[in-house]
Formats: sequence, C-alpha cells, structure tokens
Amino acid sequence: MLKPPKLHPGDTIATVSLSWGGPGAIPQRYQAGKQQLVQVFDLNVIEMAHTFKDAGWLQHNPQARADDLMAAFSDPSIKGIISTIGGDDSIRILPYLDLDIMRANPKIFMGYSDTTISHLACYKAGLVSFYGPSIMSGFAENGGMFPYMVESVRKTLFLSAPIGVIPPNTSGWTVEHLSWDNPANQNQPRKLNPSSGWRWLQGQGIHQGHLLGGCFEVLDWLRGTDFWPIPSEWQNAILFLETSEDAPSPELVKFGLRTYAALGILPRLSGILFARPGGQIPIETHAEYDKVLRQVIAEENGLADLPIITNMDFGFWSHRPDVYPGLWYPGRN
Repeated sequence: MLKPPKLHPGDTIATVSLSWGGPGAIPQRYQAGKQQLVQVFDLNVIEMAHTFKDAGWLQHNPQARADDLMAAFSDPSIKGIISTIGGDDSIRILPYLDLDIMRANPKIFMGYSDTTISHLACYKAGLVSFYGPSIMSGFAENGGMFPYMVESVRKTLFLSAPIGVIPPNTSGWTVEHLSWDNPANQNQPRKLNPSSGWRWLQGQGIHQGHLLGGCFEVLDWLRGTDFWPIPSEWQNAILFLETSEDAPSPELVKFGLRTYAALGILPRLSGILFARPGGQIPIETHAEYDKVLRQVIAEENGLADLPIITNMDFGFWSHRPDVYPGLWYPGRN
C-alpha cells in the first residue's frame, strides 16, 4: 500500500462533491467548513469544477463527479482531497474512475459515509486513505470544531510519526439537530451527551492488522463488485464499521454480520471496531448492537477470542439536507 506524503501548513487541498451536492444546496454551511479548515490548519482550500454544481445536476452526472476526483489526483499542486459531504449514490462514479491515475499520484484522501465507495477504490488502487470528517460535517461543526477531532486530524495528516495510542473521547458526543438552513445556528454549539467510553466486549492481548471497513450499509452495496476486497485482503484485517443516519436496526446489523460469516471474512479478522450507533437511536438501546455482535461472532461462529470494541468515537448521524449531521471523528482506512 502506498502511503501519501503528510500535509504541511500552506498546502493546497481540493474539495470534491462525490455524492450529494451539499455545497450548492447549502453554500453557507460549506463556507463555514472551509473557513474553519483554513483557519485552524492553515491550508489553502480550492474547489474542483463541479463542487458547487446544483445537487439535482450532480445527481444526473456521476461522470462529472468522477472527473473532479481524477482531476484532483492528477494535479501535482493539490496535496490532499476532502469530500464535501456524503450521500447515497457515489457508487455510480466507479465506472469513470482511473485507478492508474490514483496509483500514480498518491495523496491524502478523506471522507466518510457514502465516501466509503471512493475509499475502497483507493484501496483497490493500492493507496492508503483516511476515513474521517468532510467539509460540511466535522470541519463545519457548529461553534467550531471539537478538540478531539482537531487533534486527531493533526496527528493523522500532518505528522509522519506513528499515531500511537488513541484515547477514548471524554468530552461528549451529540445528535442534536441544528438546521443548516439557519445561518444563526452556525455559531451555536450543540449540546453534548456524556461519553461513557468504549466498550470492550471480548478478546484480550495485543492484536494488529490493517484497517478495512467503512459505513455498514455502503460496504454492502459494493459486495459482488470488482471493488469488494478479495478473501486474502481480509486476512488479519481489523474491520471497522459505522452505521448511517438511517439507523439500521440491530436485527439488520445481525443479518449483515451473518453475511460476513458466510463469506468467510469473520475468522480471518484480527479484530472488529464498531462505532457508536448512528441515527436518532435512544442511548439505552445502544447495547442491543453489542448483543448481536456477540451472538453472531462468539455464539454462532465460535470466535469468542476475536477482539471487539464498540461505542467507539467515529461514525456519523446524518448527511441529508433534511436531517443534519452529528459528531464525526476521523480514523484511518
């Protein structure tokens, strides 16, 4: 795997709309994210040709979205690429991607949610990519970015040394909705829920492996395509999963995990990291996801020693214009 060079203050970052055209639909939210990214990290942020295109137009022109990504990879002056926001149809850009261009121009690529599609394209091209915040959620957080996220981005993208120990977030998390359509909300910090830390469900000792995963539902869309990892690529991988704002039930997660078992993936893994459940799910029901993880992995497949950590600090709660994002923390893909 090719790891791209780290970022430096003053580097140029390109923003791409690979799925929903959020910047065109709610430009003030995009500008808030861009401004905070520039001010905190001292980066030069530019838009690609279609970043601001109308959301309806972008929906009907997946090739234009792919062309923006290819142009950003091809431009030597651009040192990193960040997705503007998620969505639900970036899988339609896959036929128009040139993996040779991506492989020949390794650079920082980051996004979350539906951007899982492009992360798996990077993986197939042999590139390390970074599963983390987008411009309109994360970088555009109301009242300023959360310190935990800022520190994570600095350690991950701006330093060449190993990231080292990643402590649980203790400052809180949120699913509060503050409409992006109201500019006054941009300066109002959202209310935080207390963080209970991570849950260590099973496993012990030290385990290692490459991170492979993304949004639970989006990953499933790739199954059966040329972009789904081959069996050997799952060997010793640490699978990380987060669920979308559509809040798939524990039952649906159970069915998905059984599919991983049927594909022979689960026994190959070195561990599983599961994010705090997405969507408007009551906190008291979060433990239901832990139950299905134990059921499928330990009880049904006899993998009682496979390490599982849940309630982790990555994932998201929303990306659609009618349901607004929650806290997002970056990891590494």
